Amino acid sequence: MIFDLYGLKTYATSLDSERDQNFLCTTPENKQMVLKISNPAEDKSVLEMQHECMQYIHANNGALQIPCVIAGNGDNAIMEYDLQSTTYLVRLVHYLPGLLLTNVSHHEPMLHKLGAFLGHLSLAMRGFNHSAAHRDFPWDIAQINFIETHKQYVNQHEKTIDHFVELYKKLVLPNNANLRKTVIHNDGNDHNILVNNDHEIIGIIDFGDMVYSFVACEPAVCMSYIALEKNDPLTSISKVLKGFHEIFPLVDDELRAIIYLICIRCCITVTMAAYR
Repeated sequence: MIFDLYGLKTYATSLDSERDQNFLCTTPENKQMVLKISNPAEDKSVLEMQHECMQYIHANNGALQIPCVIAGNGDNAIMEYDLQSTTYLVRLVHYLPGLLLTNVSHHEPMLHKLGAFLGHLSLAMRGFNHSAAHRDFPWDIAQINFIETHKQYVNQHEKTIDHFVELYKKLVLPNNANLRKTVIHNDGNDHNILVNNDHEIIGIIDFGDMVYSFVACEPAVCMSYIALEKNDPLTSISKVLKGFHEIFPLVDDELRAIIYLICIRCCITVTMAAYR
């Protein structure tokens, strides 16, 4: 497939992925790239949005390390590959070297820099818009329909889900007009954040969950994962929030809402895992 679409001879190994099929491809010259074969249900406009946003970020802040698209035959960023009566959308991006944040220890200065990195990302994305971002998406914290229609899969913890959903309805939704909205990356989890050997935050991958949502959801998503398995989760997430706020200041209403946004993201994660 890679040779047919890109004229490259490579050795490919499978990578973990939630919805797509991803492969690390290495050429005989030891150049590395990632082949991404999208789920057949994926809308092409969503992939186009991702590429346009990555170009937008590069134009606004070239220091942020994010994947760069490698064009295929005909100089197309998104290729099509037919297999057994199914058409797959295929992309090839440069491989970003580094360690995943999930594989290194999380100390407070690093978490502060993580928040700052996400703040710089939000600055670089500010002003970007795309019709595909305005979508019904279960991973969007601003939308709780998925939780409410699938919470029964959580079984004995359904009352816990109800508790946080009710808090969200009571304390966040009535203030909806005062919470800014924009297109966000929406998946700053520790499997998508890259660090170098000195444990400095250097990049982010996987733009597949982009959506038009609350500005404050960008740090909230990250904080929901950083809080996991921590002896003192509030201190850990406060460092992320402080770093973000110093670069991309949140208004008072957003700061008051963020703890509930974190809880809703956790509810989405638990509900999705139980449903699948």
